[in-house]
Amino acid sequence: MSQTLSGALVAARWDEDCLDVLAAGVDERGEALPSKGWMALRRLNWPQTATPPAGMYVPDRVRRGVEEYAARTLRLALHRRSIVAAVLATWPDDPRRRTEAEWTALRAVLPAGVSGAEIRNRTRQICGFVAEHGQLPAGLCALEGPPQVAPQVLLAAMDRQQVTLARVDETTARLRVKLPLRAAPATGRDWAWHMIDIRLPGTIAPDAVLHTPTLRPTPAGRIAVDLPHSRPVPAVKASGHTVGLGLDWGVNTLLTGTLGRLTGKGQTRRVLTDGRPLVFDATTVSAALHRLRGAREHLAAKRAHYQALANGLGAPHRAWGEHLDRARVLEAEHARVCARIRHLNTALARAAARWAVDQAAVLGASVIYLEDLTTLEARGHRRGNARLSGQVRGSVAEAIRHLAAKTGVAVVTVPARGTSKLCPGCLSALTHHPAPDRLGERGWKWAHCTGCGLSMDRDHAAARRIVSRGLLAQTHTITERATGTRTIRTTVEGTVTLVRRPKKTTRRLRRQRRTEQAPPRPRGPQATTGKGHPTPTRPTGPQNQGTRRTTEQTPGHKTSRRAPDVRTVPATTPAPGAVQRPAGHDTTTPAASRPVPGHGVPAPHRSGEDLPRSGPVQLSHRTCRRRTRAAERTGFHHLHATEVHPLTPRFGPPDGNGRRPRRARKASKPQAHTEF
Repeated sequence: MSQTLSGALVAARWDEDCLDVLAAGVDERGEALPSKGWMALRRLNWPQTATPPAGMYVPDRVRRGVEEYAARTLRLALHRRSIVAAVLATWPDDPRRRTEAEWTALRAVLPAGVSGAEIRNRTRQICGFVAEHGQLPAGLCALEGPPQVAPQVLLAAMDRQQVTLARVDETTARLRVKLPLRAAPATGRDWAWHMIDIRLPGTIAPDAVLHTPTLRPTPAGRIAVDLPHSRPVPAVKASGHTVGLGLDWGVNTLLTGTLGRLTGKGQTRRVLTDGRPLVFDATTVSAALHRLRGAREHLAAKRAHYQALANGLGAPHRAWGEHLDRARVLEAEHARVCARIRHLNTALARAAARWAVDQAAVLGASVIYLEDLTTLEARGHRRGNARLSGQVRGSVAEAIRHLAAKTGVAVVTVPARGTSKLCPGCLSALTHHPAPDRLGERGWKWAHCTGCGLSMDRDHAAARRIVSRGLLAQTHTITERATGTRTIRTTVEGTVTLVRRPKKTTRRLRRQRRTEQAPPRPRGPQATTGKGHPTPTRPTGPQNQGTRRTTEQTPGHKTSRRAPDVRTVPATTPAPGAVQRPAGHDTTTPAASRPVPGHGVPAPHRSGEDLPRSGPVQLSHRTCRRRTRAAERTGFHHLHATEVHPLTPRFGPPDGNGRRPRRARKASKPQAHTEF
C-alpha cells in the first residue's frame, strides 16, 4: 500500500514545473518550505493527487510516511536535474572530446562537488537519447521516467500515536507499531498495535542512541527492520597530519597500502616511507564472486529464454505452463545466487575495512588516504574490466569511514589519475612488466623506473604516490556538509624517500650487545692450548663422498637443506582397462595401513631421483595455502593479509620491545640508506 501511494505521488509530480517549485524552496505565499518532506508537500497541496482507494482506511500518520518518502525521492532528483541542465546548456560539438573552453564553460554552470564520472554518465545518457529521438531532451523529466519507489515504510515521519521505540536491555529493543490486520483495512478497528522485539547486534554499543527504524519486506516473506543508531565520536581534524596511510585499489589484491610521514616545512617538505607494503589479498574471494556473477548471468539468460518461449506459444498451447514453471524455478535460483553475492560482498567489505583501520591505528597514522572512486574508470578492452566494475570498492570505502570515525582516524580521498604512471621516487615515467625478471616484456603487475632504478609492485608504487598526494595537499581538503565526506581535488606532486636504519649502526649495536652478553675470553697461554669442543661430523651425501660415514649425527646438528613436507610416491599400478593415474599418493592402499617413510620404512621414489636424507617426515596433503593469523581475524580462512603490528620506534610508535618487524615478500630493495 505504501509503495503504491508513494509511486502515484511521485509520478503525478514528475514534470519540470513541479521540480522548479520544489527547487525554489518557497510556497505560493513566498514563505520558505519546511525541511520535513511531508510538511513541504502539504504546504504545496500536492498529496491530494495520491489518495487511497475507495473503502480503504489509512491513518494520517501512515500517509505522513508515504509523503515523506515521495518528497525525499523528488528532492534527490533535483541534483541530477541540475547536472543535466548544465550539460545541455553547454552541449559541445563533439560530446566525446570537449575542448578546454568547453570544459571551462561547463564547470562554470555546474553545481559544486560534481565529479568527472557524473559528467561522463550524463553525457552518455544524453547521447543515447539523441541517437534514439534525433534531438536533445528538454530536461530530466524528458530524459528519464519517474524514479522507482521501493516497498518500505518510513516510520521516522510518524509520531508516538503510530510508533514507539524503547530499549529493554543492552541486547534487546522493543518496537511498538500500529499495523493493519488485513490487506485492505476498512475502519480503524482493522488496525492494531504490534510488539516487535529486536535483537541488537554486538556492533551497537550500550550507550548508542536508537532512532526510529524503517520497515521493508524481504524476498523470503519476512519483515526487515533497518534500525539506525548514533553514538558520539571524537572530532577529527581535516589537516595538520604528519603520519598517514595510503591505500591503492587493485584487482587481485583488493587493498595495497604503505605508511608515509611528512617532514620539513615550506619548500623543504618531503614524504618518508619505511618501504614495507601492506597487502590485503582477496584473490580467492574475488574469484568466487566472479564465478557467481557468471552463474547469475547464465540463469538470467535461461529465464528470459523460457519466458520468451511461453509468450510466443500463448496460453492454449500445452507447453505454455511448462515453460513458465521452468522460468519460476530459474527465478528462485537466480535470487539465491544474488543473495549469495550480496553476502560475500558485505563480508569482504567489512573484513577489508577492519584490516585497514587496524593497520592505521597500530601504526600511529591519523589519516587514511584513498583513491577517489568517482575518478576511477576502466578504459580499453581488457578482460579485467568486468572484475573492476564488480568490486566492492564503494562498500569498502563506506565501511572504512564508519570504522575510522570510531577510532578518531580521518578518511580523505585523493585524485586517482596518474598514480600508477609516474615513479614515486623521481616522478619519471614508469614502465610496466609481468614480473621483475621479465623487464623486456610488456605487462601490468610490476613497475620499473629507468631513471632511478626503482623496481616494485605496481600497486605498492601507486600507494606511495597516494600517501604523498594526500600529505602534501592536505591544506586543500574539502568537507561536504551533507555527508561529511572529505576529499582533495588539487593534485600536488612530490617524491617519496625510502628511509631505513643504517647498516653500520645496526652492526655496531649487535656487536656491542653480543660483547655485553658473552663471557670474557680467557687470555694467556691456556687460550690456545686446544679446542674445547669436538669437530661436528659432516653430513653424508653425494657432495661429500670422501667424508667418514656415521650412523648417528652430532647432537644439535642441522641439515642445510630443508626436508620436504610432502614426498612423491610412484603412481598406482592400474588394473587392466583402468585409467592411468598421475604420480602422487597411493590411492588403492588404505591410509591407516599405508607405510610412512622415516619409521623403519624407506621412502619410495622414482628412478633417477635422489631425495635428501632427513629425519622422520609424516606424509601430508595440503590443498590450499597456509592460514595466516590475519586471515583468521578477518573471518576468511583463505584470505591472505599483512599482519597488524607496529613499526620500528624510529618511524612509528614503539611496540614495547623495540623489535623491527620482518618485511613482506613483496617489498623492493631500498633505494637510499639515510638517517631518519
